[in-house]
Amino acid sequence: MDSAEPQKTKNETVKKPWGSFTQLDSGENFSVKRIEVLPGSRLSYQQHSRRAEHWYVVRGIAKVTLNGSDILVRPGESVDIGVGDSHRAENIDDSETLVFIEVQTGEYFGEDDIIRLEDDFGRAG
Repeated sequence: MDSAEPQKTKNETVKKPWGSFTQLDSGENFSVKRIEVLPGSRLSYQQHSRRAEHWYVVRGIAKVTLNGSDILVRPGESVDIGVGDSHRAENIDDSETLVFIEVQTGEYFGEDDIIRLEDDFGRAG
């Protein structure tokens, strides 16, 4: 095997109460995930203190709550979430899974950098 060949990223899917995410790629200052939100479900209303996010919708319509304001984001549209912004994505469709690509930028991407302000599933933090 040629040592100049690029490393392949293992695409691990993690199940969540609202759907799932698949890690697509990551590097020193970025992480890329495919997020799938089940019909009628939503992520927790949350903040991050060490990363920003960019959400690009590829299927469905996302109702994004950003700092208390609601925005509808359709396929081909995106929204930027700054460090410390309160945010949530909700699938308002009862029949189709919402799919968006999340690009995180910053210095730390651990799941423990989630401050949950509201959560439908009783998760703290």
